[in-house]
Amino acid sequence: MFETPFWKQPLSLWDDMQTVGLRSTYVASAFAAPIMINQNDGLIVNISYYAGRKHMSNVAYGVCKAAVDRLTADTAFELKDHGVTVISLYPGLVRTESVMRNKDCFDLSNSESPQFIGRCVAALAGDSNRHSETGKILIAAEVAQKYGFTDIDGKQPKSLREQLW
Repeated sequence: MFETPFWKQPLSLWDDMQTVGLRSTYVASAFAAPIMINQNDGLIVNISYYAGRKHMSNVAYGVCKAAVDRLTADTAFELKDHGVTVISLYPGLVRTESVMRNKDCFDLSNSESPQFIGRCVAALAGDSNRHSETGKILIAAEVAQKYGFTDIDGKQPKSLREQLW
């Protein structure tokens, strides 16, 4: 389905991407923002992907990820004076249940566990200087290098910036 040209895909794919991938991100931010504003502190991490910057096989997915990145930039702008940091975080290939069911289709040599993303968020949350990153796109592997942690298997995933940026 992802390799099919957009004009041959069902319109429901667009709707699903925008509802699940974009609307849910917006709604979560809208509900979290007032709580964080009241605390004058907070971190919103939107999970996005390189497809927001470069075509990667599917128009609906790419547009959704580009919109998540724009949502990050715009919400960061509106929240910057309230102590709330907003970041887009790009993981590499994550070993989700779906990926593992189809593992023969993927090169898992540089893949990341779901916990790796959690470690990224925890590191960012613990950084008192994180607000300097607000509105930016960060790459999970680079966050790990900056904060000095590895994935649960002890591996250090490599950044895909050079290949996919």
